[in-house]
Order: sequence, then C-alpha cells, then structure tokens
Amino acid sequence: MAFEMFGFSFGKKSDTRGDTGGFENKAQPSFVSPDNYDGTFVMESGGLLSSYFDFGGTLVEENSLISQYRSMALYPEVDRAIQDIVNESIVYDDKNEVCELDLDDVSDISDNIKAKISTEFKNIKKLLDFGNRGDDIFRRWYIDSKVFYHIIIDLNRPEKGILELRSIDPAKIKKVRKVEKEMKNVNGVNTPVVKKIEEYYIYTDLEESSILPTTTNGVKIALDSITYVHSGIVDSSTKRVVGYLQKAIRPLNMLRQIEDAVVIYRMSRAPERRIFYIDVGNLPKNKAEQYVNSLMNKYRNKITYDSKSGEIKDERNHMSMLEDFWIPRREGGKGTEITTLDGGQNLGQMEDVDYLLKKVYRALNVPVSRLESSTGFNLGRSNEITRDEIQFFKFIEKLRKRFAYLFLDLLKKQCLLKGIMTSDDWNKIYQDIKIVWNKDSYYTELKENEILREKVDMLNIIANFTGQFYSTKWVRKNILKQTDEEISQIDSEMQEEQAIAMQQQQQQMMMGLGPDGQPLEQDGNKQNTNNFGL
Repeated sequence: MAFEMFGFSFGKKSDTRGDTGGFENKAQPSFVSPDNYDGTFVMESGGLLSSYFDFGGTLVEENSLISQYRSMALYPEVDRAIQDIVNESIVYDDKNEVCELDLDDVSDISDNIKAKISTEFKNIKKLLDFGNRGDDIFRRWYIDSKVFYHIIIDLNRPEKGILELRSIDPAKIKKVRKVEKEMKNVNGVNTPVVKKIEEYYIYTDLEESSILPTTTNGVKIALDSITYVHSGIVDSSTKRVVGYLQKAIRPLNMLRQIEDAVVIYRMSRAPERRIFYIDVGNLPKNKAEQYVNSLMNKYRNKITYDSKSGEIKDERNHMSMLEDFWIPRREGGKGTEITTLDGGQNLGQMEDVDYLLKKVYRALNVPVSRLESSTGFNLGRSNEITRDEIQFFKFIEKLRKRFAYLFLDLLKKQCLLKGIMTSDDWNKIYQDIKIVWNKDSYYTELKENEILREKVDMLNIIANFTGQFYSTKWVRKNILKQTDEEISQIDSEMQEEQAIAMQQQQQQMMMGLGPDGQPLEQDGNKQNTNNFGL
C-alpha cells in the first residue's frame, strides 16, 4: 500500500498506541494482540510466519454490507420502523436541544473545570449542528452501523480546539491495527510476543460500487484525527462490525420474494381463461403443431384501426401468464372442445406476507403493534402498556448510550486540545460523565407517577407500625427507596423550610397576625398565641 501520514495525534512518540490505552513498551509482554472489538483490520507481522493481509478484498466485503443496509432502508416498512426508532431516540425540546451533560457524579474536579467542560459540550453540539441535524446523524449511524468524523484543527494553534467536523462515508475509511511481533525465549521456548502496535485509519476515495484491487492506495490518518463510533455488534467469526439491520436481512429477503410470488399468482389466477382442445386428427406431429399455432395466432391477434392516423395496428401485448391453454387431441377422442378455467378464489389471503412483515419488525426490535395504523396508543396506567413497548423503550436507551460515545470522544479531544485537562485526568472522570437525553415516551411519566403512588400508599399502610416495629430510617430506605445522599439532602431542605416558616411566624406575631394572615383575637390585653405552639 502507498500511504502518506495526515492528521494529528496526542501523547508521546514512544508510546506504541498513543492514549488508546493498554500497550506500552514497559508493559508485560504478551503473545496475544489486544482486540477492542471495534471492527479494526488487524495486520500481524514477524514471529515464525509473516502474514499477508488482503485489505482490498476485505474492504469490498464490508462495503457491500453497508450498501445492503442502505438498500434495506429504502424498503417502505423498514424505513417506517427506522423512523420510529429515530423519533423515539432523538427528541427535540422547545430550544432545539436533544441532550445535556450531567457532571453531578464527577467529584475529582473543581466547579470551574466543570463549567468549562459544559461549555465545550455545547460547542461540540454546535459543530455537529445537532440541534438541526441530530435525527439525520443518528439515522445514518443506525443504518451504516458506524459513523466517522474528521477533526479539523489549526496545527499552528491547537489550543483553539476543534474548528470543524467533517463527516466521512464509512465505505471510504477503515481502521487498521498493525501488530509487530518478535521472537523471545519464554521458559526455554521461542515464542512470538507483541513488540509494537500501531493504529491508524486508511482513507480511500473510491466509490462503493467499484471493485477494489487487493492493494489499494490511500491516505494514512492519525488515530486522534478521526472520531469513530460503531454499533457495538461484532460478528464473532469475521470480527467485523455489523449493524442493527443485520438480523432483518433474511426475513426482508423472504418478504420480498413472497410479495413477488403473491403478485405473480394474483395476475396469473385472477382472470378466467379458456382451454382449447384441438382435434388434430391423424396429422403428423410437425403438421399438428403448425395447425395449433395457426389457431393460436388467429385467436390471439388483435387488429385495431386508428381513426386519427389511419393506420391498422396489430396489438399483441399479452403476458405469457395470461395466455389461454391450447392442447392438441388425437382422433378417436372427443372433438374440438373449449372450456373455461376459473380464476383464483383465495386471492384475498395475505397470511404469509403479514407473518414475514411482523418478523421483520421483530428483527428490528420494533413493537409489532406499531405496524398497524389502526392501533391507537394506550394512555392508561403503566401496567396496561404492552411488554413489547417496555422492551422497545429499553432498546432505545441502549442505542442512546452507545451513540453517546460520539460526544464523549469529541469532548475528550476538545478538552485536551484546549488544555482544560490531561489525558490521565480524563480517564479518571469519563466513566462518571453522563449524557441525559430528552424523553418523549409517555410510558416514562406513567411509570414514575405510578411508582410514587405505590410508595405513598405503602407508606400510609405502614405508618401505624413506624416507631413500633419499623424505624423511620428503615422506612425511608426500604419503602421510599431513598439513598443516603437523598436522605441527607431532603433533611437539609426540610430544616431550611422549617427555619423559613419559623421566621415568617415570628414576623406575623410581631405584626399581630395569625398563621392565616388574619389579626389575632384579643382577650383583654393578651393575644391568643396558642395557634403558634409557643
């Protein structure tokens, strides 16, 4: 392959994998190369044998899979299912916001750093134009199973951060891991161990439909110059990233075939046709065939006269499936006979098509109830919501969590470029960073309200036993499911509210007013203050 390096990378040059973590020169030697299960093309060299990697052929296979996903998305029912998934995942609010950054669980950094990180998160969303194109980006990632962005910075002034994000077609860029091994004596046995690992991206500006050769010229791009997020589903046999549409390939192909078969059957069986039994007598076989063909052409020809042009036309626009049946009959049987063949009687049955269509929806994890437009949405109690809707809601949460890696990776590189924190500092806090998505599912509100209602009802039942068989702390932890942090926060808030209420009562007393704001009743020179409990 012919390459040229392009892009930027963080970390020291002595590191073999930059900040992707895991393997360094000082690490314990291993004979197994690391695998992040991200669909990376692995090339190994050195050791006892040298391996040959057919990058071009592998690239064709993966690109054909992406092309197949895109063609599947054009099918009306699949497009409708994908649209349901995108609509549930990407929910806009009044300000065109889809998600927010939650740093409440991050405790190792100051509030000033948190404010800077939140500001950069908003800048990342602006660079992606996520407020306007969020659904398009999510849909493209869901269909292609991966999304790539080229990070453009000012190499002379990297502290300015990311200047632009350019989307890259997944069919034109691939991630490669080059593993170099060397022979070492381990316990008296020569064993190939990992010496060096290099990761980079290869960009080839070729069309999806072109046939790639086994050796391909391309541009070698540094690892940190690209943001790469995949579906997280890896084929165990090929180690290739597959998409969420992979499970629907087989049922969709079967659905297409059965629909074509139904159309052909309906066209061929819909009309009534004639069966001609032609008496050919003792004619030889060739003469009999000519005689039957002459009769067929005689009855099949349709000569019309065009009054506008004055031409006579011979229209023979008949489909073979709609032709009549012509059967020769020898002498000794019945003479020439014409009968009719009835049309199909079960043309309205579509059980096979409906079955495969529901199977496609199940393969896409979309509730089958959404397939039928006549099925309304149930706005009753949460226990009336179907089990499929609950599973669909959890599937959407899984998609959002996976897609959030796009924001986290861009946010990390933005913070490193602007010097907000180092790579080591980021590795300590990134697991505590949360992306909070807007929710449009009515089920969430129903569930939260019903859980709260059940807690309050249980609290009323057990109130007579509190202090006798159950402590207040036990009730708050086991019935109300409050954590220690929530208990401490709620107690602090109640103390503040009580202090404010006490101050208000004292001010009203000084003004001669009761709790309801009305003047106190006077009995002689004394005011009735029993209502205050003082």
